[in-house]
Amino acid sequence: MTPTPSTAPATSRPAVRTGAVALAVVLDVVAVLAFAAGGRATHSADSPLTAVLTIAWPFLVGLAVGWVVLRAWRRPLAAWPTGLVLWVTTWVVGMALRAATGEGLATAFLVVSAAFLLATLVGWRLVALLVVAVRGRA
Repeated sequence: MTPTPSTAPATSRPAVRTGAVALAVVLDVVAVLAFAAGGRATHSADSPLTAVLTIAWPFLVGLAVGWVVLRAWRRPLAAWPTGLVLWVTTWVVGMALRAATGEGLATAFLVVSAAFLLATLVGWRLVALLVVAVRGRA
């Protein structure tokens, strides 16, 4: 008997839980907002919320681009390639948008933003993998 599409074994990847995707999106957005809040803390502004959003929006766009291009929902907790690619796209697109809108690109800002986004976007994923590994042994 030849298998038909309805009786053929499924060869698709296991489904990623929606909760893991939602958690990854929230933690990524929180990382970018924390970066922007830290940047706002070093500069005076009339409205703290406006200042944070002004700093954050280019990087949030970069983060969204990374999620779509990478289809990060397939492996949202993976440090490689997901975390690393999201870091690169978030930083590169964010800096490109800042340059296009006339915002500053001081060397210190370039270095600090790259380091902070690397530490947070990849870092929380490494911690998550460690937690999963420890739970798996228990």
